[in-house]
Amino acid sequence: MKSLGVSWFLKYTGLSISVAFGMLHLYNKYIERKRRNALEGKVVVITGASSGIGEALAHAFYGYGCNVILASRRKSELERVKQDLLSKKVENAVVEPVVIELDLADKNQFELFIQKVHNVCGKIDILINNGGVSHRDSVMNTKMDVYEKIMNINYFGSVGLTKAALPRMIEQKSGHVVFISSVQGLIAIPDRSAYAASKHALQAFGDSLRAEMDQYNINVSVVSPGYVKTAVSLNALTGSGDNHGVMDKSTACGFAAEYCAIKILDTVVQKNSELVVSQITPRLAIFLRQAAPSLYFWIMAKRAVKTT
Repeated sequence: MKSLGVSWFLKYTGLSISVAFGMLHLYNKYIERKRRNALEGKVVVITGASSGIGEALAHAFYGYGCNVILASRRKSELERVKQDLLSKKVENAVVEPVVIELDLADKNQFELFIQKVHNVCGKIDILINNGGVSHRDSVMNTKMDVYEKIMNINYFGSVGLTKAALPRMIEQKSGHVVFISSVQGLIAIPDRSAYAASKHALQAFGDSLRAEMDQYNINVSVVSPGYVKTAVSLNALTGSGDNHGVMDKSTACGFAAEYCAIKILDTVVQKNSELVVSQITPRLAIFLRQAAPSLYFWIMAKRAVKTT
């Protein structure tokens, strides 16, 4: 009787596990099909595509059959990303990625850039404003031209490029604009004033744009990543305008860029307005800023003392 009970238990649990794995496999197949149906053949413009989240986004969208436009200042790195994409065995990905140089700090390039994309691809379905630069220094040590540079790239660059792309999206009555903001667009911490301010501005612009574009069937998503393992801290500007050149511990321990990219891709597929991709500590900080601001301000003041 005992052996029969054990045998029944093993048979029952084994069957349950098999069913669970079978259901998981079917669900994954469903998600894969949904992504491909929503994205295949779409023209996707990605700024800051030469590294980090932008590079990971290029791989993610290309993998689902998108016509990917790679944009940044560093053409040689864009060509590297393009060759990496072409080396992948991707189902039905027959359109070669397109490399177009773009300096987000130069507002005179935006109209010409959008025209180049339309000349090559005929349209833009998804514009991902990912390019940007971070900041590491106190308010007192940061020069005004550093504030201006970061705001020009992170905010005015994304706004200007979006405004250049919108008339044709409105004309075709479809499109999706994505802004890669940051958790620091929702909260601000010491030694990030220039970066946080530019991302706060981007959050507000995205909210206004979303309301205005709804009537034209144009979606707007604002994505707020937490710590992601990229070169963002290495390339961050100090108060004097030099490169920070240090890999922050929190950044080094962050999410993989590929994980973040697939979350963003699903936000586009599902047409969600917002996405926060973050670890528990930044999420707790966002909650405290809203629910207990005095406590949040006290914690940030203590943190500021530690960093001086």
